[in-house]
Amino acid sequence: MSTTSRHDSDLAAPGPAVDVATFAATAFASIPGLISRHAAWQPGRPALIEGDNRLSWHELNERAERIAATLQREGIGAGQSIAICATNSIEYICVYLGALRNGVVVAPLSTSATADVLDTLLLDSGARCLFLDAQIAHAWPRRDTGAPAPRVALDDSDAGQPLSSWMADAGSIAATVHIAPDMPFNIVYSSGTTGVPKGIVHSHALRWAQVQRAERMMYDASAVIMLATPFYSNATLTSLFPTLAVGGTVVLMRRFDARQYLQLAQQHGATHTILVPVQYRRILDAPDFDSYDLSTFRMKQCAGAPFAAELKARALAQWPGGLIDLYGLTEGGGTCLLYVHETPHKLHTVGRPAPGHEIRLIDENGVEVEPGAAGEIVGRSPIMMAGYHNQPEKTAEIEWYDPQGRRFLRAGDVGRFDEDGFLILVDRKKDMIISGGFNIYPSDIETVLASHPDVIEASVIAATSASWGETPVAYVVCRPGAPVQADELRDWANAKLGKTQRLAAVELTDELPRSGIGKILKNELRDRYLQTFGPLP
Repeated sequence: MSTTSRHDSDLAAPGPAVDVATFAATAFASIPGLISRHAAWQPGRPALIEGDNRLSWHELNERAERIAATLQREGIGAGQSIAICATNSIEYICVYLGALRNGVVVAPLSTSATADVLDTLLLDSGARCLFLDAQIAHAWPRRDTGAPAPRVALDDSDAGQPLSSWMADAGSIAATVHIAPDMPFNIVYSSGTTGVPKGIVHSHALRWAQVQRAERMMYDASAVIMLATPFYSNATLTSLFPTLAVGGTVVLMRRFDARQYLQLAQQHGATHTILVPVQYRRILDAPDFDSYDLSTFRMKQCAGAPFAAELKARALAQWPGGLIDLYGLTEGGGTCLLYVHETPHKLHTVGRPAPGHEIRLIDENGVEVEPGAAGEIVGRSPIMMAGYHNQPEKTAEIEWYDPQGRRFLRAGDVGRFDEDGFLILVDRKKDMIISGGFNIYPSDIETVLASHPDVIEASVIAATSASWGETPVAYVVCRPGAPVQADELRDWANAKLGKTQRLAAVELTDELPRSGIGKILKNELRDRYLQTFGPLP
């Protein structure tokens, strides 16, 4: 492999297939530029597959070019932003790539958020245009929120101006926009320690750093990746863009279904996938799992939530190909990779720091702990967010600097290294619940419950769930004599919460356990619920 640094123009220029081995030694290449190259080299090969619909590399490039030209027509240029809130689709990816080609920043918004939250995120992103579909438009009606972005319907529905009529005519060419490494790529919204949504700004350089792992992940132009997680999830993006950058094929699902996933993986000869733990469990639990031919798989990844050791072992034993457990933040910093197939004796860990990544452990005073001791995880790497959009004070809170003045990002988790340098997660510093790969912050749910006139206080905990990994459960103290029932309160709260936030149960109690300084002891509530009810389905 050459060790000479190369530049964007070397890889983006039309020519034969890009040698993935050169990526690691390439200083920077823009993903939009690579899309054009692949369209010239393999115009007829499928780039995107969704059900019976296919888009070739030539068609993908042409569609992205038309969208870039349309954005320029609308006066939306480099450094400005658009928002996308829709279910997975070919059109979603085309708009994303067209925006990137024009230097426009993309804000992918969660389809499970409430309308009020989406209004807030749209305003914060500064989006000049909102792309959505009929399903989202039904749950997110137009309102006077101070963010009057025009709506474009990806599915050509009445959710907005139909995409087909919004786009410039076929053959339209956008003015060339130079993509610099430090230009913003996207704003991914993820709740922070307080549960307040924060926009995580990723640069083109950060996404390129993820592409540079392509060879280690066994990606090349023959790769066929199954994507069954939503496009607003950063975990999905970490696999989507590397696959497109190397010229592979993306098979996408609008909604996850275990049996349909297996059928599509077999039909298309899938080589790669990224899933959250609950999806692995549902696929492996499929009654006819063993009847499907999955021998084409080279590498599978798991991200978004803790991957139980027993589930790793099952996936390793039953599903062909390599398996990687990926630990890291959407914000970036230090990433750990556990190559499960290479170190089956380390399934209780999240692996070692990825090449070029540095992870340290610090105490509550910001001082590094002694070897073998537990501490808060902080990390640095080429994969680090520029900051939280419009929230410099929140950006400062997540940063830690070593004695040499180098910037690290706090993970908010507590861990320790074993004698072989593998990281073991000890506990979450925050009370975040991870359900089906999605982050849920108890404070958000507690605020809703506290707004009920009969509620004095509430504490939300993570209950173990076979289906979701974790699911939120609330212990609530009501006013004396209040007539409200537990199930009634649960249904009332769930009507106000986002889909992923909904409570599995509400338990009424006379008081909440507290420490000597008045802090609610959530660990005691978790133990109480598990001992009383056991794991949930």
